[in-house]
Parts: sequence; structure tokens; C-alpha cells
Amino acid sequence: MELSELIKQARAMDCSDLHITAGTEIAVRRYGELKILDAEDDYKPTLLEAEAMILSMLSDEQKDQVLHGNDLDLGLMAEDGTRIRANVYHQRNHLAASIRLLSSEIPSIEELGLPRSVLKMSEERNGLVLVTGPTGCGKSTTLASMVEHINATRESHIITIEDPIEYVYGHKKALIHQREVGKDIDNFANALRSALREDPDIILVGEMRDFETISAAIAAAETGHLVLATLHTSSAAQTVERIIDGCPLDAQNRIRVQLANVLKGIITQHLIPRADGEGRIVATEIMINNNAVSNHIRENKAYMINNDIQSGFQIGMHSLQSDVQRLLQYGTVSRDYANRLLQS
Repeated sequence: MELSELIKQARAMDCSDLHITAGTEIAVRRYGELKILDAEDDYKPTLLEAEAMILSMLSDEQKDQVLHGNDLDLGLMAEDGTRIRANVYHQRNHLAASIRLLSSEIPSIEELGLPRSVLKMSEERNGLVLVTGPTGCGKSTTLASMVEHINATRESHIITIEDPIEYVYGHKKALIHQREVGKDIDNFANALRSALREDPDIILVGEMRDFETISAAIAAAETGHLVLATLHTSSAAQTVERIIDGCPLDAQNRIRVQLANVLKGIITQHLIPRADGEGRIVATEIMINNNAVSNHIRENKAYMINNDIQSGFQIGMHSLQSDVQRLLQYGTVSRDYANRLLQS
């Protein structure tokens, strides 16, 4: 079986991820659950077939890197015209690949089932908006939907900094430049500093991984740009703590004050299997920066943000717990999965 056929079959099964491991069965992730495909149905390629499928994704330069023992992240267009994101690595002295199957079209904010607060955040003219959540919860898709909303409604210059590029945007009202770390620029922090000299209105940062990137993103937001970024955190309060803790001790007070001033909001999301078995639905926590939130960030009281969210319902805030309860009330998700999320 060729890789293109395998990707086509995985998409037909509505899978989000595909795992190829030389010498064993193919595995897929569907609606958040991992499934090893039955070897009797020709889903167990030989060792050489599996390695050939993996290497077929790579350029000669990338093959050289991988064959010299390096792991590799890449984003590329599949033969059917859809995009995939892949990580190629070694295990037990053989090749393996984890492939994320990206949607061929960018869904709208409404189609994703996100609250109106997300739409409003994408219409901000400056400041910092963060999309957070665990791996595989759809952060990149939410960011893409926000960028696409801006693209359709606002004449602006958007610069994205990604590792790797996932969604590709066509020009509508906006001019969009997409830069890939490792190809177009060496790292996120340098790309952010360069972006400030490239006349941007909006900057998308694939992930704020370190102090240099955090500092550069906040500086960009301070100078009048809208910065959209992601973090692997599970709540608004944890997001603020992660940003501060990621900074050197002598810089934490400065970052705390800057963050309190530039932060517009935090969207935390999780994907929960639907009760009817037809896919997954997003549950969110929305934090919008107001005087109370800003003061608690500045005073190093991030643990109080949960209370601010509870009392901010009228301006569009809500907790993850309340959103899960809403989905339970309408019978959209099962109580088992809802409780599992709330207890994690």
C-alpha cells in the first residue's frame, strides 16, 4: 500500500492521526481514541514497505537528516491536495512516523462551535490572545479560523510563524506571509523580532516555547500589534503561571506587569467525544482581561483568576466546568467523558 492510499483511507474513517511504525501494524486515532488496525486487512506493511512510505514524504535533504539519526518535523501537501503535519523519528533502530491529518479547508469560528467571545478576540486591533489546551485539542485549527476571519473581513498584513506550517491561506482582504521555523527562519524569537520590521498588523506565533519567544511576543503586543499564540496549558490561571514561570526570576515582575497590560484573553479548549459517537465537540474556558484579572496578574495572584471568570459571565467569560455542564444538559456528551475531563 502507498502512503497516499493509506492517508485516503484514514480520512475516510474520519481519523485525526496516523501512525506508521516499521515492522508492525498501522495505528490511527479516531475521535481521540487510538486504534491498531487489523493486520489481516493488509494494514501491516512489511518493514521495507513501511520505511518506504515514511521516506516518500521527505526531500533528499530531509532523508539525509533522518538517515543520520535525527528526528524531523514537517508539514506538506499530500497527493490528494490536503495538508498533513508529520514527525519522523527512530524507535528500536527503525523508522516511525506520526502524521496529523489536517482539514483541507479552514472551518469558520461558528462551524467549530466556538463562543462569540472568540470572534470578538479575533477582531481586536492589538494585544495578546492565547489559545491553550492539551496536545490534539484543535488549537491550531482555532487559530486558523481566527486568522481566516481576519483575512475575510479586514485589510491587514498577517505574518504567521509556525513549526511547521499547517494551514495555507489564500489572500482575501489580507496580505498573509507564512514563515516556517527551520526553513524560512531559525527560531520563533528571531522571527518575531524580524516581524516587527516587516510592517505587520497581526502576528501568529505557533507556540510560545521559551522566555525569548514570550518576551518577543509581549513586546510585539505592546507596540500596537495583535499577537495570536498557543500554549500547552489546561486553564487560564495555569497559562498565566506558565508564562511567568518560564521567565528568569529577575524578569518575572516585569513580564507580570507587561502581561497584565497587553493580554486580551485566553481561550482554553478540550475536545470531548459526542454522546452519539459522531465525532467530538469542543468545550471551552474563556477568560477576558478586565481590571480584576489584570490586577491579579500584576499582584501574582493567578489563582484568583478562576473567581474572576465565574463573575465575568456578562462580558463573555465562562469556566470549563460550566461549559461541560452545558453540553451535558443538552445531552451532547456522555457523563463518563465529561467527568473524566473535569477530574483530570
